[in-house]
Amino acid sequence: MEISFDFDLNHSAPQAVRRDFGIGAVGAGFIMRDVQIPAYLDAGFHVAGITSRTPEIAREAADLRGLARVYDTLDQMLDDPAIEILDIAVPPDRQLAIIEQALSRKSNLKGILAQKPLAVNYGDAVRIVELCEKHRMPLAVNQNMRYDQSMRALKTLLERGVLGEPVLATIEMRAVPHWQAWLREYGRLTLLNMSIHHIDSFEYLFGAPESIYVSVRKDPRTHFAHTDGICLYILEYENGLRASGWDDVWAGPRTNAYDMQPYIKWRVEGTKGLAQGTIGWPEYPNRAPSTITFMSTDFGGAWITPRWKEVWFPDAFAGPMASLMNAIACNREPQPSGRENLVTMAVVEAGYRSMQEKRAVRISEIR
Repeated sequence: MEISFDFDLNHSAPQAVRRDFGIGAVGAGFIMRDVQIPAYLDAGFHVAGITSRTPEIAREAADLRGLARVYDTLDQMLDDPAIEILDIAVPPDRQLAIIEQALSRKSNLKGILAQKPLAVNYGDAVRIVELCEKHRMPLAVNQNMRYDQSMRALKTLLERGVLGEPVLATIEMRAVPHWQAWLREYGRLTLLNMSIHHIDSFEYLFGAPESIYVSVRKDPRTHFAHTDGICLYILEYENGLRASGWDDVWAGPRTNAYDMQPYIKWRVEGTKGLAQGTIGWPEYPNRAPSTITFMSTDFGGAWITPRWKEVWFPDAFAGPMASLMNAIACNREPQPSGRENLVTMAVVEAGYRSMQEKRAVRISEIR
């Protein structure tokens, strides 16, 4: 039997049709300094300048990455006509005020890339999206896991029907995130700040679920007050698909002396085949590419295992920015847009209601 298969799985982030938009970086913490800016510079984007609540930290980041301009304030940045895109990487409780400030004054802004989570709660996320729509300002959300190379390759397989109709999808994480100090004030931890990657990836791959059921327990390692440490959740889809996430931020009594071998792995089973893989993030700062291997009855059940050199951190972070640049240049919606991201935020909000009321919560109860 002769089998034909296209091995281009579109695993890389999309290319920007224009790369010369002036990016203004708001925030100078790890994710901006060590991940986003390096990804932009590698992609040939123009980072015009940076600002932070602490100008000294912004100057340190600018010196490290060779940026020409440091702004002492956000207003000073907005006054510069060279700034065309605002790239915000600050805690989620601050994003609404920054976007309100940016849209309240005349500037040369053409688009905004906001960090995920877009807000601490669904209501504030809606306010941000509606504000940008009112001002006709393109808004993208930095849900960067959907630009991970294995997620993009999996999306290509699903769109081509290689796996048939999806039946069951799982993401299993056994890894210990670094919880930033500002999370202590939210009362919301893993679901909002870690699981949101996986929930958004499910939404990217399969669309919006009907309902979510969440079960949680506190994380013994995390000493500040929280409810959602270890999170187990099931997304229920109208067509029968079930997608489940196990986000174990405990992962055993990990210490400097004991490496509990953290990992993230995923699997999607369909009526004609299955795909499974790993996410390389737990090995950062080592460059560990995410992986995929798959089979299908379309080609006799043989396993196919492509490999690539790109990694999620930092290479995939060029994807959301390129999508926003293309939205501006071509007058179309970025991926994901603020409006689309409200689905992910609604699922998260429904998840918190589920854990409180110990029942499955329909997403329509939130939206």
